[in-house]
Amino acid sequence: MSTLRLILADQLSHSLASLQDCEPNNDWLLMAEVREEASYFKHHKKKIAFLFSAMRHFANELIAQGFNLHYTQYTDENNQGSLFGEVERLCKQKNIQKIVLTHPGEYRVLAEMQSWQDKLNIPVEIRQDDRFLASLEEFANWAEGRKQLRMEFFYREMRKTWHFLMDGDKPVGDKWNFDSANRKALPKGMSPPQPSKFKPDSLTTEVLELVAEEFNDHFGKLDNFHFAVTREKALVVLDEFVAQRLFHFGDYQDAMVQGEPWMYHSHISFYLNCGLLTPKEVIEQAENAYRNGQAPLNAVEGFIRQVLGWREYVRGLYWLKMPDYKSENFLEATRSLPKFFWDTRTKMNCLHQCIQETSDNAYAHHIQRLMILGNFALLAGLHPDEVNEWYLIVYADAYEWVEMPNVTGMILFADGGLLASKPYAASGSYINKMSNYCQNCHYKVKEKNGAQACPFNYLYWDFLDRNKEKLGNNPRLGMPYRTLNNMTDEKRQAIQRDGQIFFKALESNEEV
Repeated sequence: MSTLRLILADQLSHSLASLQDCEPNNDWLLMAEVREEASYFKHHKKKIAFLFSAMRHFANELIAQGFNLHYTQYTDENNQGSLFGEVERLCKQKNIQKIVLTHPGEYRVLAEMQSWQDKLNIPVEIRQDDRFLASLEEFANWAEGRKQLRMEFFYREMRKTWHFLMDGDKPVGDKWNFDSANRKALPKGMSPPQPSKFKPDSLTTEVLELVAEEFNDHFGKLDNFHFAVTREKALVVLDEFVAQRLFHFGDYQDAMVQGEPWMYHSHISFYLNCGLLTPKEVIEQAENAYRNGQAPLNAVEGFIRQVLGWREYVRGLYWLKMPDYKSENFLEATRSLPKFFWDTRTKMNCLHQCIQETSDNAYAHHIQRLMILGNFALLAGLHPDEVNEWYLIVYADAYEWVEMPNVTGMILFADGGLLASKPYAASGSYINKMSNYCQNCHYKVKEKNGAQACPFNYLYWDFLDRNKEKLGNNPRLGMPYRTLNNMTDEKRQAIQRDGQIFFKALESNEEV
């Protein structure tokens, strides 16, 4: 009996569940670059180039290992344009009697796959994606009966389960979380090392030419492409992070510096999320660096928390709450995404820098995404659908399972506090503390009101004021609401006036 095994763009792992009992001489593997997935949203050019190149390299590895593999390129004459179309075509060609899949990373794709058995009249088996360290069942069991699903408590259970950074039954250093030590601004004169860069080989060059031709109207720049596109090179990225940047990662993971988009971050989310690296090997290498004295505990714990805690947590939350999670809009935000999110033309230097670097690199680190771009989206009341779409389009590591909880829950507080205990809202003072963006800005961060005031200053208070009915009783917002309530009528009127002027200009497509 011949079995068809479909491998998706984010499943580039030799340990993939659907490959484990594959019979190379009998079964068929299928990989396909299809229009439906590449253009469902107009993804960043570099994102498409990265995935297509990584897919083609992975396919060549499987062929070299003796597997029967059918690979459909984007411009193939017989490309059916959809995953189902390609599956159906190969089933007919190869007389397939069974289809084996690994659980996809998007609810839409899973729903489509669950219809294939009836459409094709062929048994379809969808296997658990065991590359993650927490199964969906394990997460659901942890979440059952809890009113609040806080990542911190899930993370502690994961530490115990996998015995990472543990001394017996206690956490190393007698603390679970060292986040309070990881909020330093980068000192003047300190220069982070360059990220790992790889010159495109002939296969990647072909893909870059394809993307330039077929996706020319998509967001972002394609030049200076330097991502790893094989597991071998992804391991180099991991090794170089541990050797060159992990030591300072903890201290400066929240810092932002103009002209330094990569900082001391790992840049491995591209490779984790498409399967070239596994979370277990990444965590083990970081922990070994601590055990061997190569990196301090605050850096290693902070990094492991992102992979073992946050990454596993948002994936579990996504599948637990979909499809309803997609329509959450607790704060009833309705404003459209400003034009400058696409063309970078804004006088707010922090936003300009982060959007420009996103366009250049298909990357921004997590504080740029949360406390600059996300903070503005929250304060401005941008509609969750448009913000989710933007984040999914522009980042090469973005898949719906990881993007949506981060945007809907953490950035926009659109789930009403299921994920986060309070909105991540901040005024210009936070941006000034954690970056040097304000030094080169059209606006003045020290001014609170008026035409020259940093918009984040009055938008922060305007956000709290207009959402007082829904947020006023949040215990973590007690202090800012007391400050707001103690403001004079004149001060509150100035805040409302500045907000109205700003939003009117924004909606008129004026440069703000």
